Order: sequence, then structure tokens, then C-alpha cells
Amino acid sequence: FVFVFILICLCLADHSHPKGEDPPDAKPDRCKGIEFDAITPDEKGNTFFFKGDHLWKGFSGPAELSNSIFKELDDYHHLGHVDAAFRMHHQDDLNVHDHIYFFLDDKIFSYYNYTLEQGYPVEIQQEFPGVPSHLDAAVECPKGECITDSVLFFKGNEIYSFDIKTKSVKKKVWAHLPNCTSAFRWLEHYYCFHGYNFTRFHPVSGDVTGTYPKDARNYFMRCGEGFGHGGGARKQRCSEVKLNAITIDDKGRSYAFQDAMYMRLDTHRDGSHHFPISRLWKEISVVVDAVFNYGDNMYIIQGDQVYIYKSAAHYTLIEGYPKPLKEELGIDGPVDAAFLCPNQHIVNVIQGQKMYDIDLAATPRAVKMERPIPFPEIDAGFCDADGVKVFIGPEYYSYQSPMILAMGKIKPAPQTISREKFGCEE
Repeated sequence: FVFVFILICLCLADHSHPKGEDPPDAKPDRCKGIEFDAITPDEKGNTFFFKGDHLWKGFSGPAELSNSIFKELDDYHHLGHVDAAFRMHHQDDLNVHDHIYFFLDDKIFSYYNYTLEQGYPVEIQQEFPGVPSHLDAAVECPKGECITDSVLFFKGNEIYSFDIKTKSVKKKVWAHLPNCTSAFRWLEHYYCFHGYNFTRFHPVSGDVTGTYPKDARNYFMRCGEGFGHGGGARKQRCSEVKLNAITIDDKGRSYAFQDAMYMRLDTHRDGSHHFPISRLWKEISVVVDAVFNYGDNMYIIQGDQVYIYKSAAHYTLIEGYPKPLKEELGIDGPVDAAFLCPNQHIVNVIQGQKMYDIDLAATPRAVKMERPIPFPEIDAGFCDADGVKVFIGPEYYSYQSPMILAMGKIKPAPQTISREKFGCEE
């Protein structure tokens, strides 16, 4: 009797599960390799990854139940999963811009600030006529990256490109892409997630360039030892930042260049990240000396050469470039910095302790004026509506205009590069 009693107690105490299996109430672990149902950022830039009735907020941290944040989803539908989700981009209509849209079977839920909008859910056809139900994925595509503000809907290898303004839809077949179970736009690039991998694609043509698929655990989540593409590198301290160039293009996109990397400065809510320069400007693989924008062209100066790119959605090198800097701007390289103030056609080029004014509207282009500046050498320069900023190591100096920079006898108090602007660590 005692033996039987002990045996029963041991059996009741044994909560173990077969080797390698999680208990049935365990939270899913995305680092074990998960095929996501949907991925979307919210209006604050937090990215949500969905799987079944769970979600992850951001690129690290544990899973939690989806209805703990998006409560009404379960009120209308037993939340086994979300089919697709995206963040609307349509600045012409602030009633929908930045709202999150969830797709469950044949219904749509619209959220803003984690609150379900009045009148939802509705039928997919009511909001997006011509778009099928039971979708696999969806992703927003702003004007400039697509021809108009659009949404791309995925179902198998069929893609439905929906024009938000006209509510018209064009169906395409991208048989070369894997079946996307979720899609994600991040820093103006587009990613199709399939299994625990992803493939980057062009949102208009669907073209894939580069080596894909890649493991999402190395790029879109922090999974510890054995994962990651940064080699375990720590974030750069703000006191270590030394820029080579900084500019803003005609579409308001601002970039900082350091060594062979660049980062966007105007996309903070979606995170800050360094990328190889060759990712956007394919012909540039090493350090740049100076960068400035004129009209819809971006000028990148390297040594005694200048590259000119069309500042379209994806930068394209103009035919015939690079050309000698002397031929294009009438000045010998190398240079330390170059900047153009808003609505001006005079580019200010700095070499050593001299600043040269070059009229870009003139033919041929040549130095119009030469002036000294109160610095023996600078790393980068930039001009916007607030004036000129001259960067030297982790500090910068502000001037109201290029003329005041040249005439100034006393340097203003230096300001330090900040974590908020450059994504570095204090």
C-alpha cells in the first residue's frame, strides 16, 4: 500500500514534458524560429510582431497576448490569429493616416492609440474594394516609393496594389517571391517574411536584389548568442562620433555619413540604424568626403571625383558619372565639406581653412568667391532653415549663415552631438 501511494504521488508531481517540447501554456519564443502572421508599426513607431493569439512589441522582449493591447479584437472575433496588418500612410486624410489596420478573415479593424475606431469592424470590400478576404500579408507604400499612396496586399503569389485615394486596385503575380505570411516596411525598404526568413523586394516591380532569404533572427530581433549581424558591436558613444558628411534631400530625408556607413536622421520613431553606404548608393563603397543636394540631385564627393544621383525613391547614378570634380564644379579635390542652404544655388565648399562659393546655376561652374573660415579643418558641414552647422569630431558650431561663418572672429560655444539625433550612447 505504501509503495502504491508513493508511486501515485510521484506521477502527480511529474510535470515534465517530452524532450524539446514546451508545456501547452508556454509563451511562444520567436528566437526558436517562428513564421509571423503579421508585422506592423504603430503611430509611435513601436513594431508589433503577431503569431497566433500572441504578439511581441519591439525587437526584444517576451510575447504577450494580443488582446492585452488590442482589446476589442477578441470582442468581435475569437482571436486565433491576425491575417495581416499595416500602418496607413495617407497624409491627405488625417482621419486615417497612421492608423493600424488589422485583417481577420473578411473583416477589418482600424485602431489608433490602441483604441478601436468607431464603426469598426467592417467588411474588407467596404473599405478596400477589389481586395480579397483571408489575406496572407499587407504593407503600406507611400507616394514616392510607390507611384501614389498605396497598400500592397498579398495572397499566395498574387499581389493587389491598392491606390488609397482612387480606391482602384491592380493585380500582379510575383511568382519569384516566396509566399509572404507577413510584410513589413522599415526605413523605406520592403521585406517579405516567410518561415523564419525574410526577402527584401522592390515595392513596384517586386524585384529582389542581393542574397536572400536571410534569417530574421539575425536582423529583426535580439536573440542572443549565435544570432545577429553586427558582430556583437556595441553602440558608438556620442563622444566618439566623427562625421564625414551630412545632408538633406529635396524630399526631407536627412543622412549622416561616417566611415563606410550611413544613417537616416529623420526616421527616429522607426528606430536608428547604421547601413553600408553601398546599400543605397551602389557605386560608393568607401568613405565619402562631402555630400550636398541641389534640386532633386544628390552630389557625393570622393577624392577628386563627384557622383550625382537622382533623389528618387531609390537613388540612381546619372549616366556618365562619376566625373572629375574639376570638370563639374571647377575646383580640385579633395574637399573637407560642402553644403547648400535652402532655396539657394550657391554651394559652399570647404578645403582646409578656406570656403569657396560656387554658383551651380552658372555655366561653366567656377569659384565665385573665396573666404577664410575660423577653423583649421572641419569634418562636415550642413545648412538648413536654422543656419549653418560646422562639425568637428563630436561637437558642432552654429552660425546664422555662411557669411557670418566666414566673417566670425570669435567661435560660438560648441554644442555636442546628441543621442536623440544620432542614435549614439551618452
